[in-house]
Amino acid sequence: MSSNPAADAVQGITETDIANYLASTPGFFERHAAMLASVQLQHPHGARAVSLQERQAEMLRDKIKGLEMRIIDMIRNGQDNVTIADRLHRWTLAVMRAVGTPELPHVLLAELRHQFMIPQAGLRLWGVAPEHEASEFAASVSPDVRSFASSLSQPYCGVNSGFEAARWLGLSESGGTATSLALIPLHQPSANEDKPFGLLVLGSPDPTRYTAEMGTDFLTRVGEIASAGLAGLLAA
Repeated sequence: MSSNPAADAVQGITETDIANYLASTPGFFERHAAMLASVQLQHPHGARAVSLQERQAEMLRDKIKGLEMRIIDMIRNGQDNVTIADRLHRWTLAVMRAVGTPELPHVLLAELRHQFMIPQAGLRLWGVAPEHEASEFAASVSPDVRSFASSLSQPYCGVNSGFEAARWLGLSESGGTATSLALIPLHQPSANEDKPFGLLVLGSPDPTRYTAEMGTDFLTRVGEIASAGLAGLLAA
């Protein structure tokens, strides 16, 4: 047994005990202000020592810098969202103006490529009115395509693993084939049976343009607008 009880008591105190004591005794540093001023800490970016106040100021500057970066990201994301909303608005207006005309499918695809800088876009509808059966957008598709469209609860985004729909695209303006795809089913929301009547396909030679991790809310809106416009081409 030690002959110095005071030393034994100090040795039994842990850093947690000290931290808890200081946290529960806010007046400690008011009573020992000189001690607070003399505390020296190692600078995080060098070997020199700095005062506690300097270290706190450095931590605050780092925190403020981090908050500034977050604000900049929020502003940038907000500006991007406004740009996308403007493009969606212009595309929607173009589609609305073309509703009821034979040019609707062409306008829908052309404006989609233009407004959103999409390299490739294609469309197939089934169950169209007789006067549209000779159109390219009404070309025959396999039962597999219809079954796949029916299985989609949301747009598919990901790698082109030999989808039949990719063959509707051809080559992009740069001459590349689609390596990533977005496949958007077209529905009649007012129908008793909500089976798709078509498939809108977007493609890009860039394998990262459409990925399984990306959100599909925007593509869903595109599908809803396209469906509303194109439903008028179906057989009664």
